[in-house]
Amino acid sequence: MHSATLVVESYLSGCRVDTFLAKHFRSYTPWRMHRMVRAGQVTVEGQVAAPDRRVFTNEEVTVRLLEPPDNLMPAEEISFGVVFEDQWLLIVNKPAGLIVHPTGQNPSGTLTNAVQHYLDRNSAFPGASKPGVVHRLDRDTSGVVALAKDHLSHRLLSMQFQRERIAKSYLAIVDGVLKTDTGTIDLPIGRARSGSSALMSCQADAIDAKPSKTNYEVVERFSRHTLIKAKPRTGRLHQIRVHFATIGHPVVGDDFYALLGELKPDRERSKPGEPALAPISPYIGRQALHALELSFAHPMTTEWHTFSAPLPDDMEQAIELVRAI
Repeated sequence: MHSATLVVESYLSGCRVDTFLAKHFRSYTPWRMHRMVRAGQVTVEGQVAAPDRRVFTNEEVTVRLLEPPDNLMPAEEISFGVVFEDQWLLIVNKPAGLIVHPTGQNPSGTLTNAVQHYLDRNSAFPGASKPGVVHRLDRDTSGVVALAKDHLSHRLLSMQFQRERIAKSYLAIVDGVLKTDTGTIDLPIGRARSGSSALMSCQADAIDAKPSKTNYEVVERFSRHTLIKAKPRTGRLHQIRVHFATIGHPVVGDDFYALLGELKPDRERSKPGEPALAPISPYIGRQALHALELSFAHPMTTEWHTFSAPLPDDMEQAIELVRAI
C-alpha cells in the first residue's frame, strides 16, 4: 500500500478531491479515485473527505492507494539514452525508428512504453509516475525529447511549448550545396492537398496553412550535400523536412518530401519478420535528421537549461560517407 500527501495548487483550487487526485496520479482514473474517497482512504487537512469535498489552495490532501492503477501505460523494456533526470523531468535521447506515443496503428512499442518501464523499475510503487509527453519527434528522427514525471511539471512545460518559449536545434544532411552560410526559411505550412492527411506542404493550395519559420546555418559543405543546423522558430509538423525540400534541398533519406516539396509515392514499411526494404538513401536507412539540442526554463526551478543528445552512429557514418564522395 502506498500513501502520499499533496498540497493543493492555486490553479486546482475549487475542484473536487477525486479530480484533484486524478490530476496528480495520472495512472488512476477519476472513477477509481472516487472509489477510494468513498472508501474513506482520503483525508483533507486531517479529516476524512466526503465524496463531494472540494479542495482549496494550500490544503493538505493525503491518500492511501489501496487499489492498483487502472489507467497505466503498458511498460516495455526498450532501449533509449538518458540525457538528464531529476524528480520532475526525464530528458532522453530517442533512437530512430521509435514512435514517441502510442497511436491507433501503433498501440505499443513506443518511447512512452519504454519510459514507463524505466520509471517503474526505479520506483517502489509501479505506476505512481506516468510519463507526460509535451512534444514529439517523427518516428525516424532521433534525438532529445523531454518528458514530465508529474502533473504540474507537465502542465508548465506544455505551456512553454504551446507559447513557443523553447529553443530547438537539429542537425540534418540535405541534398545539394547551400550557397549562403546562414538563412531563414519563412514559408507557411499546411496540410497537403494530396496524399495522407499527415503530410504537409508549403504550396499555395495547402490546407489551413500557418506561419512557419526556420533559421539555419551551414555546418559543413560537401561535393553534393550540406550538413546544416536548423533552428525552427515555430513547431509545425515536419517543418524542417518540408521547408528544406521546398527550397530545393530535401533531407537525405526522407520518405515523403522530394525536390521543391513534391510528395514522393507511398512507400510501405517492411513488416516484422519480413526482409527489410531497400533504403531510400545509400548513406542512411532513414531521414538524416537528429534533434541535437533542446532549451527551456525548468518548469519548477525556472533555470534555463540546454540539453544535448549526441549523434547516433548512423548519422556519424552518413556524414563520413557524403564527405568521402
